[in-house]
Amino acid sequence: MAGAEEVVREIERRDGVEYAGLVLNEQGFERFRASGLDRVNVTLGATESFNRRNGNASLPEATERVKTILAAAEVPATATISVAFGCPFEGDVDPGVVVELASELDADEVVLADTIGVATPSAVRSLTTSVLRSASADSIGFHGHNTRNTGYANALAAIDAGASVLDASVGGLGGCPYAPNATGNIATEDLVYLLAGEGVETGVDLPALLDVSEWLAGVLGRRLEGQLYRAGLPVAAG
Repeated sequence: MAGAEEVVREIERRDGVEYAGLVLNEQGFERFRASGLDRVNVTLGATESFNRRNGNASLPEATERVKTILAAAEVPATATISVAFGCPFEGDVDPGVVVELASELDADEVVLADTIGVATPSAVRSLTTSVLRSASADSIGFHGHNTRNTGYANALAAIDAGASVLDASVGGLGGCPYAPNATGNIATEDLVYLLAGEGVETGVDLPALLDVSEWLAGVLGRRLEGQLYRAGLPVAAG
């Protein structure tokens, strides 16, 4: 998280855009408070091993840490449950554990993360439905990676089950040092195109988003994981 304050200072704030910051512990929360951002996002893993590797805490310790931050938050809060569908160290994750964790978190949003990209639509649909029934959060979301080419199908399954928040990244950038071989998040532009075709309004300017992807590919000097910026939008009939 080094340099986070500098990044925040350089952002040109725009009306109608919510700017969120990821917080991993109490010290990070104090830095967040000084940043003036609009939303705090806290995260914990659904397994003991992932919490140890990613946050140097046990599962109970990570849970209490998140609860403490949520209780002190004075802005809207999102709680993301990492490795909700599978863990790189422990394998399959018991959905009941995830449901119980989600029900304990007093957040405005609870996001279920397929951190290593192992989920399939039926699992996403089932877990999202269960969390919607038990959690007190106003919104349930899905954070997908396309590591095994199921990320976009999983996003649709989450929407079908009642999720109203989807995490994505321009060009499909991202990853996690504790998720071996995982690709980045599902690409925002590909997801917006898919949702538009399914009649889901996002309010995102897709041509402008494609311009950002093309620019970013140039900055990084490599091809991004997303496909729409390379294929382009289909020619309209008529």
